[in-house]
Amino acid sequence: MIERVDNPGAEKFSPAIRFGELLTEEFEKNPHFYFFSPDETTSNKFDQIFEAEKRAWGDLKQESWDLPESAGGRIIEMLSENVLFSVMCGHLSNGEKAMMGSYEAFYPVITAQLLQQIKFIKQSKRVSWRKPMPAVNLLSTSTCWRQDHNGFTHQSPALISQLLSVPSNLANCIFPIDDVAAEEAFHFMMNSTDVVNLTTFDKNDRPRYIDSHHASFEFKNGGASIYEFISDPDPDIVFTACGDIVAHETIEAIKILKKDLPKINIRFVYINSLSYRAIGTTERKLSREKFMDLFTKDRPIIGNFHGYPETLENILENYTLRGRLRVHGFNEEGSTTTPFEMLRKNAASRYDLAIDVARLACRDDLVEKYEKILADNHSHAIQSGEDLVK
Repeated sequence: MIERVDNPGAEKFSPAIRFGELLTEEFEKNPHFYFFSPDETTSNKFDQIFEAEKRAWGDLKQESWDLPESAGGRIIEMLSENVLFSVMCGHLSNGEKAMMGSYEAFYPVITAQLLQQIKFIKQSKRVSWRKPMPAVNLLSTSTCWRQDHNGFTHQSPALISQLLSVPSNLANCIFPIDDVAAEEAFHFMMNSTDVVNLTTFDKNDRPRYIDSHHASFEFKNGGASIYEFISDPDPDIVFTACGDIVAHETIEAIKILKKDLPKINIRFVYINSLSYRAIGTTERKLSREKFMDLFTKDRPIIGNFHGYPETLENILENYTLRGRLRVHGFNEEGSTTTPFEMLRKNAASRYDLAIDVARLACRDDLVEKYEKILADNHSHAIQSGEDLVK
C-alpha cells in the first residue's frame, strides 16, 4: 500500500509489472487460479508469474530457451484468443477465478463470445440455485497509443465501445491512471462476480499520481475524483481524462496553460471507470448530483479519452448538455511512429487540448504558438524518429 505521494508525477512505475506481481501472489495463494494469454505474457510484462507457476506444455519437446513448463501448468498460452476465452469461461463456470491478458487490438477478436457470455451471465442471475460466478477479467495492454514498431494494425480500442454499448449493464471498463490505481483495479476485479471487467493500461513506466487511499476512493466515489494537486478552486474550465496516457497529456496541458494563461482557473477530474451510460462501475455509478459537484453546472468541459471520443462524449451527455463538451481521443489515425506523434495525429496531445482553451480565451497568438510546436515535432519525428516533446 502506498500511503502518500509527495510529488505527483515525479516517479514512474509500470502498471503492467505491478499486475504481474499481483498475479504472482494470486498463483501462490490460490492453487486453482489460472492465467490465459495468447503468446504475450512476457511482452506485456506479466512475466514475473513464471517465478510462481509454469506454463502448460503437455508432453512436447522442451528446448533450453523455453520458459518453465509442465503438463500441469496454470499459465495457458495459445495463439488463439477464441480458444483461450472459451477455456477460461469453462473454468469460471466451475466457480474458480482466472484472468486473461492480451494486446488491446486483439481483444475484439472475441467480441461475439464476450457478448454471448454477458447473455449467459444475465440469464444465470435469474436462476435461484446458481451461485455467483467469478468475473470475466481481461487485462488489456500494448495499447493503441504506444505501438511504435507495430503501427496501425495494432491500434484499436474498439472493444471498449462495444462493451459500453450493451444495455445488460454487466460490463466495466476500468482505466487505472498509474501502478497504484492498477493494484486497486486488480483487487476490484478479483472480488467481482457476474460481470465482465476490461482493464486497460500502458505496459511502460507511467508517472505515479495518487496514493492507495485515493485509488480506493475513486471506485467508491462513482469512478471519478478531483486531482487537487493540479486543480484550482472555482474553475473557469474543467478538464477530464479517462486513460493513463491521455491523463498525462491533460495534466501537462494544464501546466502549459497555467504559465500562458495564469488568470484562468482550471479543475482536473479523472475518470477511472465507465459502465453502461455512466461514469463508474455497474454497482457504483456516478449520480447526476455528484457529477455537478465534480464538473460544475455550466463550465466548459474538455475531455481526453483513451478510446474513441464519441464513446465518452455519449456517456457525458447523460449528465450534461453536449454544448459544454469537447472530447478528444483516438480518431482512427495510426502509424508506426513516435509516442507524441500518435497523440498529435489524433488531436489528443497536450497542445491540442491547450488550443481548445486558447480559442475559448480568444488568444489567437497562443493558438499559433501551440500549432507551431505541433508542426515542429511532426517534422523532427519524421526526420529523426524521435519526439521533441517528451
